[in-house]
Amino acid sequence: MIWLPIPLAVLATIPAFVLRFGGAHVTPGTEAFTYGVAILGAAFLLTWAAEVSEMDVPQGFALAGLALIAVMPEYAVDLYFAWQAAHHPAYTAYATANMTGANRLLVGIAWPLIVFLFCWKRGATRLDLPPSRSIELVFLSLATIYSFVIPLKGTISLVDMLFLGGCFVAYMWRVSRAEVGEPELVGPARFIGQFRPAGRRAIVIAIFLYSGTVILGAAEPFAEALIASGRAFGIDEFLLVQWLAPLASEAPEVVIACILTVKGDAQAGMGAVISAEVNQWTLLVGTLPLVYSLSLGHPGAVHLDARQAEEILLTGAQSAFAVAILSNLSLSLLEAGTLFGLFIITLALPNQEVRYMISAVYIALALGMLVRQRRALPALFRWGLSGHDHEAPA
Repeated sequence: MIWLPIPLAVLATIPAFVLRFGGAHVTPGTEAFTYGVAILGAAFLLTWAAEVSEMDVPQGFALAGLALIAVMPEYAVDLYFAWQAAHHPAYTAYATANMTGANRLLVGIAWPLIVFLFCWKRGATRLDLPPSRSIELVFLSLATIYSFVIPLKGTISLVDMLFLGGCFVAYMWRVSRAEVGEPELVGPARFIGQFRPAGRRAIVIAIFLYSGTVILGAAEPFAEALIASGRAFGIDEFLLVQWLAPLASEAPEVVIACILTVKGDAQAGMGAVISAEVNQWTLLVGTLPLVYSLSLGHPGAVHLDARQAEEILLTGAQSAFAVAILSNLSLSLLEAGTLFGLFIITLALPNQEVRYMISAVYIALALGMLVRQRRALPALFRWGLSGHDHEAPA
């Protein structure tokens, strides 16, 4: 029955087609739910197809490619907001909300969840990662350090695109040269992988095309329905876009990572969500000003208000603490619990004072952790950038 989730995921997308082309009129809440479920179903299909495609592409490129494809639903929604922001400045806030929410959910929920599952399954107190994970951590470090420039200058510009996009290209080049073992397929991906090469590739291509069509068709109405739902129910539209939109797009990769962890491959599960974080901090953020400029018709910068700058500062501070924790390629239950607890505080108390306070806490903890683990940093960067140091950072 490992094939059963595939038709279920397809069925989840059907109501969106009916709503989009059937001319039905429903409430904004129903519309948001229908398109959100469709994006969720398409995201699962994409994730399974991307896993299977690892069998037919260079192995070093596979993990980064899987993470990139898995976050495509997130890109579709966020880039729609960036496109609209060129002509409707209010949409700038939504683009920032979606991006910061997606990043903070991964670090605040997905990372601790994998550690908790691993420790529960193995009776351990920490999750140790192989030296190969240094690649993701080095490029996430570079993007995180640069992220503090954005709230200081109050814009996301084409200059930011050049740096962050360059980080992404360098990251993809680096992982393409890394040695990665054969993929361990689980669930529907394993079912598809059992087909002969020609049939398997045809199925993967068909899933990519179908899922892409669903996501591109659902991104705009889903985004607009979220905004309309906030207005209809008197809920902060920024918060709805920040947390509900990423939930639909991030859920599949987190579920797959959790399944890998429970089945005994926590290193691959953790690697997938770390790689997704790298993709979002580099390519996603860097693409926002490009799409904004294309919509505008000439080069331009996305201007941030005080709230948006605070959110990016908080997201960068959280990322800095997360990278500092993993600088020794190990994440303990206590450290995972700290990541989760601080995230919950910011989720429960979304106000300016809390954002600044928790940002300061993140940065102070990160600096303390880096001082404590300073001897691990040279090895981390040597391995991450060149692969010449084959010993894990101590």
